Amino acid sequence: MFGQTTENQPNILWITCEDLNAYLGSYGDSQAITPNLDRLASEGVKFTQAFATAPVCSPARSALITGIYATSMGTQHLRSEVEIPDEVKTLPHYLREAGYYCSNNSKEDYNFQDSSIWDESSKKAHWRNRPEEKPFFSVFNIGTTHQSQIFGSDAEFHEKYGHQLSKEERHDPDDMVIPPYFFDTPVTRKMWARYYDLVTIMDRQVQEILDQLQEDGLVENTIVFFFSDHGTGMPRGKRALYDSGLKIPFLVKAPSAYQEVLGLTPGTQNDRLVSFVDFAPTVLSIIGQKAPDQMQGEAFLGEHQQPASKYVFATSDRVDEAFELSRSVRGQRFLYIRNYLPRLPLVQPNFYTDQSEVMVELRRVLAEGNLTSAQQHMWAPTRPVEELYNTEADPYQINNLAGNPEYTTTLTEMRVAQQQWAVETHDSGLIPEPMMQRLAEGSTIYEMVQDSSIMPIEKVLKLINSYQREGNLESALINSDNPILRYWAIAGIGSVTGSVLIPPLFQQTLQNYLDDPFPSIQIQVATLLCEFGECDNALPVLVNHLNNKGARMLMAARAIQYSEARTERVIPEVQEIQKRLCKIAEDRSRYYELYACWALSEWMKQD
Repeated sequence: MFGQTTENQPNILWITCEDLNAYLGSYGDSQAITPNLDRLASEGVKFTQAFATAPVCSPARSALITGIYATSMGTQHLRSEVEIPDEVKTLPHYLREAGYYCSNNSKEDYNFQDSSIWDESSKKAHWRNRPEEKPFFSVFNIGTTHQSQIFGSDAEFHEKYGHQLSKEERHDPDDMVIPPYFFDTPVTRKMWARYYDLVTIMDRQVQEILDQLQEDGLVENTIVFFFSDHGTGMPRGKRALYDSGLKIPFLVKAPSAYQEVLGLTPGTQNDRLVSFVDFAPTVLSIIGQKAPDQMQGEAFLGEHQQPASKYVFATSDRVDEAFELSRSVRGQRFLYIRNYLPRLPLVQPNFYTDQSEVMVELRRVLAEGNLTSAQQHMWAPTRPVEELYNTEADPYQINNLAGNPEYTTTLTEMRVAQQQWAVETHDSGLIPEPMMQRLAEGSTIYEMVQDSSIMPIEKVLKLINSYQREGNLESALINSDNPILRYWAIAGIGSVTGSVLIPPLFQQTLQNYLDDPFPSIQIQVATLLCEFGECDNALPVLVNHLNNKGARMLMAARAIQYSEARTERVIPEVQEIQKRLCKIAEDRSRYYELYACWALSEWMKQD
């Protein structure tokens, strides 16, 4: 048994799970069977307004471990592995400097790699491996509730998970409460029942870790955090900026010696808005350290606790082969979403999720039609530029109030807050991924976006707003020397015309930019030309970019997937490239090749 640490250096234990909203009995969920976590809530504090910074794992974990928004570092795109500057240190770096032993068991997944973060990061990592008497910061991640775990046949699910539960613990599909935006069928009910079964098993796994803490005599010296990495893994949860994708369960239990000083009275709840970007500054505050200047979050506990923020912010960017660019602002009552790619549907084609039983069932029912208004919201072919929801009156966020004059003041205030946040945090997501990587060559994305001569973010936002919100195209900027402004000005042609017939002037303008120095612009131009029925010269440009690497190749592959043009002269070449990429992707660590393989495979299935 290890001895106790000094009084002013509490141990910190993070127990995390995956893909989970507050599906716990302590949060009032009558479907949940979670006795262990309910007990933890009664012994600690339940946070009711806690949110991830992204509705998917890697960018959320990036902010969690650094206290910096993924979009400030360029780590927002799934499996992108970007470089970050030396000045950006992670929470474990600071804790190790303060004398802590830091272990991670075992998921990292930050979209950047740094072998110096942890003392130990593996499936065997544990506080028990630390030098005796040394305080620890230990993270344990439980993957049981990940979306992938509900996949498979009934027999496969039972063999892996179902047999672990008693009859009383298994969830009856007929008793499940299905969200109104979801299709209610026997198959979807079964999938939701499986999900809750997994929550029950995860609840036991949490207790196993807490039992080890008890066995080692460390309960009275360890502060415990429990939370999930983002919202539910079900469709319209994961990858979406609604509460279903971002709102998380968050419990904090402190030993009696720390309860009063931290304000963590057992059995209470805290309604303060809390974001992942706040977690690192908070842990440092608990041990008496002030967060470094580059951390963008605010401590909500400890010596350096700050006043509660009015809003928390979140981002949604590329996941797998699906490009995305949406931002959200969440207050105590209202949720605002700004969609910068409104022409894309909320539920985009995605090779990985589309193979799941739940998505196959949803698309089957979708094809039959007869959708309710709530279901139409989920499956609309495009999205509004702005969304506004009263989360108290509309907990599933279905009734968009953005066009309601009664809410103009709220809409304007939250719109301004989103724009200010983008400027203050240097939102790199407003740069196409291939261009972002190119502009940062010789430096890092984090440093590049802070240079206004490269990223004039206020001008970029003004330009996008001019045509997406106001319907005015600032065509002069199509000739801008700045490639970011040039890209968005050209993208505005598609937004303003909104027709399959492109005016001759714009058609010639687009043709002129098929050989722009920046591939992102070439791909955007070719995409628009194909969309407007002028694909003869455009499609070969997209195919040519498939012979490159990284985000440039993937962006072209996705554009080809969305294209309906299938000229005989490019089909054989695309087929050969698809075979080559899929062969490379067998490695499963070559993510850009894997996602491009998926996109081209789907394109080749088209009639």
